[in-house]
This record gives sequence, structure tokens and C-alpha cells, in this order.
Amino acid sequence: MKKVLLTIALLITSGLIFAQDRTKDEAAINKQVDAMIYSWNNHNYDDWKNYTTENIDWVNVVGMWWKGQKESQYAHQVYHKTMFKTTVCKKKSVVIRFITKDVAIAHIVWHFSDPQPVRLPDGKLSQPTDGLATLVYVKQNGKWLMDAGENVVIDPAAQPFDPVKQMPK
Repeated sequence: MKKVLLTIALLITSGLIFAQDRTKDEAAINKQVDAMIYSWNNHNYDDWKNYTTENIDWVNVVGMWWKGQKESQYAHQVYHKTMFKTTVCKKKSVVIRFITKDVAIAHIVWHFSDPQPVRLPDGKLSQPTDGLATLVYVKQNGKWLMDAGENVVIDPAAQPFDPVKQMPK
């Protein structure tokens, strides 16, 4: 009986420790998301290497695929010197799911606005919009770093037609 109680106590304790680690990991990932938003709002990506891996892949909202820290930092910076130079990004929500103890996926809903709309490459003026990003984080040397990301625009006109919203419960 003592062995059973000891085993149960160990399982509960290890579960609590694991939950505490996950809470710390989630906070660390959220801090990295905030660092990226800080870079966006300051239109300066000199700190890109502080929250990304060397091999980061980034797919932007129009399907450009930037490979590695150098390309992805450069491309973000170019666009922030031109069409995004006055945009503001606000985090609306973050949902984190751990794949392993050292790999996590974060889904971020964020809002982009521009006090001075600019002309986009397709000729349209920028409009306030929400985006959904899927970011892959890996823990390297005790630090969570973004290893891949993709950002899409949430199309409000398409949302009523999401089949999951009509799915039987």
C-alpha cells in the first residue's frame, strides 16, 4: 500500500513540476512574440537574431518564402522602411501547443493598422486588418526561438462560410 501511495505522490508531483515548466515556457514564448511585435512597431529588425533561429523560414502574407535569418531579417526591414513604416501591430490572442518538450506551435491573432494608409504593391490602400500567424518555436540552450512562421490575413467576408462553424456537435 505504501508503494502505491508513494507512486501516486510521485506522479502528482511530477505532473505539477511539468505544469510549472509549461507555464514558464508559455511565458517565455509570449515574451518572444512580444519582441517580434516590438520590432514591428519600431520598424527595426536589428534584434531579429534575438528571437529567431539561424535557419528560420518565414512565409509572408502574399507567399514570399524567406529562408534563414539573413533573408528574413532583411526582407522584414526592407518592407518596414517602405510600405509598413507607419503600421502598428497589436497582439489579440496567443494559443500555444507543445509538440515535444522543446518544440511548440503558437497561433497568434494580431491586428494591423496604419494611421496613414499607404499604397500597397497591388495599388490598393492599406486597411486595418487582422492576421493569423502560425509560428514554430524550438528551445535551444534554454531559450525559445522562432524557427518558422507564416502569416495570413483573416478575410472577414469568408468567415461566415467556414465549414467548421456549421459542423454538427
